[in-house]
Amino acid sequence: MNVLYEEDGEFKVGAVLSRAPASVQVESPHGRRSKIKTAQLLLEFERPPGAELLAGAERFAEGLDTDFLWQCCADTEFGFRDLAREYVGREPAPVESAGVLFKLHAAPMYFYRRGRGRYQAAPQATLKLALAALERKKRVLEQVAAWAAALARFSCPAEIAALRDELLYAPDRAKPETKAFEQACRETGLSAARLLERCGLVPDTHALHLNRFVHEFFPQGADFPAHAAPAPPADLPAAVAEAFSLDDQGTTEIDDAFSFTRVGEDEWRIGIHIAAPALGFAPGSAVDAIARERLSTAYLPGCKYTMLPQDVIECFSLDHGSHQPALSLYLNVSPADMTVRGHASRIEQVRIGANLRHAQYDVLNEGFESGARAGLPYEDELRGLWQLACALEKRRGKPSVNAAVPDYLFRVEGERVTIGLRRRGAPLDKLVSELMILANRTWGELLAERSVAAIYRVQSSGKVRLSVHPEAHDGLGVACYAWMTSPLRRYVDLVNQWQLAAALSGQRPPFARTSESLLGAMRAFELTAARYDEHQRMMESYWCLRWLQQEQLRTAEATVLRENLVRFEGLPLTTRVPSLPALDAGTRVRLELEGIDLIERSVACRFAATLGAPQAAVPPGQGAL
Repeated sequence: MNVLYEEDGEFKVGAVLSRAPASVQVESPHGRRSKIKTAQLLLEFERPPGAELLAGAERFAEGLDTDFLWQCCADTEFGFRDLAREYVGREPAPVESAGVLFKLHAAPMYFYRRGRGRYQAAPQATLKLALAALERKKRVLEQVAAWAAALARFSCPAEIAALRDELLYAPDRAKPETKAFEQACRETGLSAARLLERCGLVPDTHALHLNRFVHEFFPQGADFPAHAAPAPPADLPAAVAEAFSLDDQGTTEIDDAFSFTRVGEDEWRIGIHIAAPALGFAPGSAVDAIARERLSTAYLPGCKYTMLPQDVIECFSLDHGSHQPALSLYLNVSPADMTVRGHASRIEQVRIGANLRHAQYDVLNEGFESGARAGLPYEDELRGLWQLACALEKRRGKPSVNAAVPDYLFRVEGERVTIGLRRRGAPLDKLVSELMILANRTWGELLAERSVAAIYRVQSSGKVRLSVHPEAHDGLGVACYAWMTSPLRRYVDLVNQWQLAAALSGQRPPFARTSESLLGAMRAFELTAARYDEHQRMMESYWCLRWLQQEQLRTAEATVLRENLVRFEGLPLTTRVPSLPALDAGTRVRLELEGIDLIERSVACRFAATLGAPQAAVPPGQGAL
């Protein structure tokens, strides 16, 4: 005796070896023995053998018309043998019964399954809708195949071209256009960007990479929404001293400035003045919503996307010749030993006497260390601030910056890029860094002493994170450190400034320590800042490749980082060199440049020679390359 049964959604046959009340033991045509529950059995037969029954049933099913079977069925539930009997007009043979079963099972739109071997015909209206959907799906598949074939010939259909940015940066895999595009990528072996480039849809490689950032953070466009212009407070007391700032040439959001007054032979009065947008608009306002959405100014080579609209920046930036609201920290300093005898914080209006720029004033870096003079305005004031900064750094026992990490400056003018190197830890950089550290530490401690919530930057065990609790920053050697000195560029600083302004004016702070607005801003800022940094590194690597092309270099020098990974000397660019032999980390090598791919942001290199020990970072064009 043979049986037909269902197991794991498949129809199988076997010869019965033994029976039990609730099961049978069978042997398959391949010799495999199984124990089958009686409830799984669909058909028992003597002949033909099991393998022949399956083959014959498949052939019989192929000759059946699904629609005709559906028309023969009543609306009620039925068994497959009953339908087979009605179809052949007699007691059906095992092959005929099994063939009808296979046909019913293969047409779920026509026949609903109601149990093992039992079915019910689908209602006519439901079947009509299902068949229409099937026809639509068929047409879509045909369209997908046609689009994919066109793309494989590097001819992009208009429907695909209209979704170019979406396909590049955030493909919706439910769309047929995406399915066709990804099918073409698989068939051609090309990446999405490369396939579109072959189709003539990527004329500008810079726009290709820049738009990835724009698409992620500004899907509706980078323009600011409509908002009411903020009004700075007009009744603030005026600061006595005139302030000056020190920034890069392209800085438009001037957050900080300094004032320097010689009160007497044994006392200096130094002011640290921070722009105060928190005094012009409140949490929950339209401008706050804009800042909270962006969370930070994004800096990319050749362009930037500010956190605040330009009209807001103009209201509060510490620009030359203006009287601007500021939160000021005044220090009473002894010039003899550079100790801070006392400090006071004020909300006031400060006159900005000058915006000094590094391009002109970096000459003082060597002058301060050598004692030489350059004859520049505010030179004596800057020298005094530098002397204080050196004393502050010595007392903390920690450097304000890691001088071993080079700071690269990108300047993009049209199609030409210049990559320079600013010395980290130079006197002017140290001056600004130390005074900002002092302000952030002092105001963080003030808020902690008054139990006012703030967002602190914490470092312990080498890991840096944000916290709403005043904890130590081991890397800077301070007990607490709250970002407060860049409120025009960082949302965390703006939030902390609202808290500080309230504390100084005796008002209730807008955020409690457990406020979801405060905690949400902290979490969102950490995630967004990390993504901004990633995009900045990607764009810097792109412009490094553009620089290599621009200079038409055939060889370059690099330092081995590990295995076959190297870093170019004088550029923030790393790449893998498959031909690199086993060398110790830090070994300098010469590479032959074989090809640059701006689409994939990669450079193909071949090992040429070993040069020796590591070399200090220098600007490109001044030794390394």
